[in-house]
Amino acid sequence: MSLQITLKALADPTRREILSLLKTSRLSAGEISENFNISMAAVSRHLSILKEAGLIRDTREGKFIYYELNTSVLEEVMLWMTNLKEE
Repeated sequence: MSLQITLKALADPTRREILSLLKTSRLSAGEISENFNISMAAVSRHLSILKEAGLIRDTREGKFIYYELNTSVLEEVMLWMTNLKEE
């Protein structure tokens, strides 16, 4: 994933909150949407952007799709920021 796509995804406070929710457990889109005062379509768009950036993964189980945090991309961003700070 490109760093630009990842940083753009992280720039939105709603997407950062979604990542915080996924920090402790995987959740369905419905469970995620219960935490926001926005439409399900808006939550789906945020999830799509996070998935495109590689920040989350999804798994289909029956009629549900569960989302979970992909920490490897976050680790790459943190490493880049650490290296930037050290220079």
